Amino acid sequence: MAPSTHTVTNQPPPLVGHDVFTTDRVLAEAVDRHTAPDLAAGVREELALLGRSAGSTQAREWGFQANENPPRLRTHDRYGHRIDEVDFHPAWHRLLGKAVSAGLTDAWGRPAGHVRRAAGFLVWSQVEAGHGCPVSMTHAAVPALRADPALAAEWEPRLTSHVYERDLGAPGSKPGALFGMAMTEKQGGSDVRANTTAAAPVAGDEGAYLLTGHKWFCSAPMSDGFLVLAQAPDGPTCFLVPRVLADGARNVFAIQRLKDKLGNRSNASAEVEFDGTWARRVADEGRGVRTIIEMVAATRLDCAIGSAALMRQAVAQAVHHTAYRRAFGGELIDKPLMRNVLADLALESEAATTLAMRLAAAYDSDTDEERAFLRLAVPAAKYWVTKRCTPVVAEALECLGGNGYVEESGLPRLLRESPLNSIWEGSGNVQALDVLRALQREPQALNAFLQEVGRARGADHRLDRAIRDLLTELADLDGIEARARRVAERIALVLQGSLLVRWAPPEVADAFCASRLGGDWGTAFGTLPHTLDLGSVVDRARAEG
Repeated sequence: MAPSTHTVTNQPPPLVGHDVFTTDRVLAEAVDRHTAPDLAAGVREELALLGRSAGSTQAREWGFQANENPPRLRTHDRYGHRIDEVDFHPAWHRLLGKAVSAGLTDAWGRPAGHVRRAAGFLVWSQVEAGHGCPVSMTHAAVPALRADPALAAEWEPRLTSHVYERDLGAPGSKPGALFGMAMTEKQGGSDVRANTTAAAPVAGDEGAYLLTGHKWFCSAPMSDGFLVLAQAPDGPTCFLVPRVLADGARNVFAIQRLKDKLGNRSNASAEVEFDGTWARRVADEGRGVRTIIEMVAATRLDCAIGSAALMRQAVAQAVHHTAYRRAFGGELIDKPLMRNVLADLALESEAATTLAMRLAAAYDSDTDEERAFLRLAVPAAKYWVTKRCTPVVAEALECLGGNGYVEESGLPRLLRESPLNSIWEGSGNVQALDVLRALQREPQALNAFLQEVGRARGADHRLDRAIRDLLTELADLDGIEARARRVAERIALVLQGSLLVRWAPPEVADAFCASRLGGDWGTAFGTLPHTLDLGSVVDRARAEG
């Protein structure tokens, strides 16, 4: 019998039962923009199917279950044999299986592969972000493996397969495979050239080595294979380490423990030891950093996409809540101050999505100019978009008030996840310094960037002034390293502004340029100029419930 003390009113319905892709106007427009007309209808249908799954009650439940039941390490079986396996809740496997079957590891060999895959990754990551780690690693391993055509021929069909098989097995017996990565060590962190893991060639087996050492962070330790950096006789070298050897025997891969992380609770990150671990060399000795950087560049873009996904989900929840919640005589969404906050958040989300999808399209184009553009734009985007994620999610949570601070809302999980992409694959300083490296060593990268933003020149005086100010900043090399973050931020903001001026509705571009480029903005969200068309900006961010 229901209690009679009160009737529940003025509580928004849950944001479920909708198409996460189609209701995201910014993302849907980006897919249309960057997809050839003859492919557009099929790609939209594919993404809408995934979007409906992402918006389902079932998928939402999987996300909660996977995080409430984190992975568990089993180092030995009941008889004392070393097995080094990680057990996951069934919800994790359902999430990962859906991601693989939707083609989220298959970008490199199909038309508009990167655009459709990036959009799918942005959609499905809104359900649960942790399982995106093995999805991203598997996707990103392909360009690194292509440094060795024989290895690529063997492994690429497995990595791009749409079949998920959870159990470990001999590589040749599996229709699909997942990859992880193990680069950093206790003493070096991002300075991977300080690694001490040693690689000794195996006599009589060309390209085979035995590894001895440790890795402080190993991503997705339940995977079928790993790209690993180790010190070979001629310097740091990239290796492929399979979990199971060709004859079905387990490789030496001793998982010491799983990391107890702030967020990303559904995903396993491990410390591992190599002791005579068999590995196959990828490319020449001494070229390990250059080889694996192809993987790192792809995962850095995924960090930006993943942050865009978190921001989109947080903003969608905030807009949805305030559209249904009444206070002080009306819906919260119609209150001028709340509308200012929501519009400010929506700007940040739209700019992140628009930038991420432009970079995915550059991968599909694969011209010399686009590759040069990516060399500068990827670290700048990774730096800035991931940095914006945490304040956006925190402010969106506050829009729900105390309801947002409760686990059932889903916002606390988003908040714990939000700093992660800024740390993984090179934290803020690493990205900012990589921006400087691209500017100093690869002048074609700056030229490509200037050509890109130049396409919007003359459309907004604040953007034009920001471009001039950026060029002035780049002309002054005094103390440039100490200004690296400032430079990276300005590059990202100018690029976002130029894209929004070209492609977003006028009210969105106007608000972005006024606040982010024109300086008419405070230091907290909700400080946009009140004369802007904020209602239209908020309406564009709605997700139907």
